[in-house]
Amino acid sequence: MTCDDSSLPTDETNLVLKAASAYRRRRPDAVVGRFHLTKKIPHGAGLGGGSSDAAAALRLLDRAAGAPLGVAALEAIAAEVGSDCPYFIRSQSAMMRGRGERLEILSEAPRRALVGRRVLIIKPPFGVSTPEAYGLLAKAGVYRAPAKAEAELAAWIAQPAADPSLIGNDLEAPVFGKHMALPVARDEIAQKTGVRFHLTGSGSACFAFVSEGFEPTGVHSACMAAWGPGAWLADAVISG
Repeated sequence: MTCDDSSLPTDETNLVLKAASAYRRRRPDAVVGRFHLTKKIPHGAGLGGGSSDAAAALRLLDRAAGAPLGVAALEAIAAEVGSDCPYFIRSQSAMMRGRGERLEILSEAPRRALVGRRVLIIKPPFGVSTPEAYGLLAKAGVYRAPAKAEAELAAWIAQPAADPSLIGNDLEAPVFGKHMALPVARDEIAQKTGVRFHLTGSGSACFAFVSEGFEPTGVHSACMAAWGPGAWLADAVISG
């Protein structure tokens, strides 16, 4: 395996090769070859970059097989690779339960409310590892009760026009508590632009929904002022 990002390992610890190994355990006759990864989603961002790479590898291997295993089997294999890997097999908006392996594809109304929405994503020059983020949450000991979480999700599904970020992210407080560069920059950006960002997954990236005509220059300038030229920004529209 090769990769255009020299900071990423290209040995068996990379999720792409872990996924390939998991697939070959199920299909010993699978086509083998070389992978080259062109990294577009930064690692340590809480954006599922590594997990989506692994899912893409599984889909590629299955497409090359003479008799594809299919989506359900790929999701089961993906669950062996990483907690949120199954999510990226179908490329559809879904709710994840358990450790990420239990998927519920969103119904038409909430999907329609999300598709087409514009989202800004910002990331500082440093990353936050998923084990670190969950370790901080465990140390803080502040967990949302399952019944409360389910009620909040049900309320959003019933009224999907509401901003889904208002549901909140329990990892945000402990991660922000350790990495002060995140909340300080978030507050500065909110003060200068009126846009308030929220932690994406386990971080370190943060996201905010904005209107279609929003001009992101102010956010870009504020990020550079807070984090320097190593800051990463993306302006995207939700699809699927």
